[in-house]
Amino acid sequence: MSEPRARAEELDSADELAGLRERFVLDDVVYLDGNSLGALPANVPGHLDDVVRRQWGELRIRSWDESGWWTAPERIGDRIGRLVGAAPGQIVVGDSTSVNVFKAVVGAVRLVKLTGEDRDEILVDATTFPTDGYIAESAARLTGHTLRPVAPHEVPDALGPRTAAVLLNHVDYRTGRLHDLPSLTSAIHAAGALAVWDLCHSAGALPVDLDAHGVDLAVGCTYKYLNGGPGSPAYLYVREEHQDRFDSPLPGWNSHTDPFGMSSGYEPAPGARRGRVGTPDILSMLALEAALEVWDGVSVDSVRTKSLALTDFFLECVSAYVPEGRVECVTPSAHAERGSQVALRCPEAGQIMKVLIERGVIGDLRHPDVLRFGFTPLYVGFGDVERAARVLGEVF
Repeated sequence: MSEPRARAEELDSADELAGLRERFVLDDVVYLDGNSLGALPANVPGHLDDVVRRQWGELRIRSWDESGWWTAPERIGDRIGRLVGAAPGQIVVGDSTSVNVFKAVVGAVRLVKLTGEDRDEILVDATTFPTDGYIAESAARLTGHTLRPVAPHEVPDALGPRTAAVLLNHVDYRTGRLHDLPSLTSAIHAAGALAVWDLCHSAGALPVDLDAHGVDLAVGCTYKYLNGGPGSPAYLYVREEHQDRFDSPLPGWNSHTDPFGMSSGYEPAPGARRGRVGTPDILSMLALEAALEVWDGVSVDSVRTKSLALTDFFLECVSAYVPEGRVECVTPSAHAERGSQVALRCPEAGQIMKVLIERGVIGDLRHPDVLRFGFTPLYVGFGDVERAARVLGEVF
């Protein structure tokens, strides 16, 4: 037995989270694409069957009250809150990440405007996932602000008296680089601006601690490390101290203080409900709620510890199996700067990923030359990691 394989067996035998794998529907492939779409939690199909057959099929309209459909966005939001360090009443689930980014950025600009300060600039992460950049540009045009893209490490020097809000990604989707949320949020506040964070690649993989670090607004998807399913609804965090002044650019009947009063005038609801817009997507919403049950009894800190161990071990195995000089790791080696993925740059990355998938190792590609591997500690083991690196070496 090779030394990496023996080491994998040793690590798997000591893994306190190994039993969580049984909570998912998995086969014999090595699934390292949970940072794009999480695996299916085993309890979701049965729960959805009940939602469709009994709640919808038998109770029908009564389920808005009797099955708790109406309160699901806030109830599930509180459940996510426990994973991102947010006290109850600050997160609402619904809509897509893109829609929630729009709400958050415009809402942040409007909050700053209420202070009377003349701030007309929005900073955006220059390396962001494209949609965040598109939304930020649209928000800037609609609010009469200037948009300035800057790299996250340049933010402290770019801040100034004109800065109203800053939109940043907690983890870079291409490289897996983890940005310093506490210090960047502090710098943004010191400049008199508000911080908006995109948590798509960090929630469910590492501690975020929104409340502790004073984050103003945050958004995130639920289909990656939270395993909510394809197209599952996103969420919006509005810090409690901002909620009574949060002016959503998308007011809808669901966020009205009296939604069934059908008033022609809009009066926003209190608390996290202000982030709601229209009728919730109940089927996806309740699939997500069931999926979040896999977190019962699981500590985010323990998940982070395993995540770092998995990525460390993967890099060790890559060094052992892949011929020297064939790949370049673009993910930071320092734990403080690493999310839960490893990105390797190499020529012909597209063809290599195709072969990996054919051989049962599922990662993904970021054009033109990056192989991206996501490590979901709830169901990825050290044996998976060793096998993935070994197959990668054989491909070369």
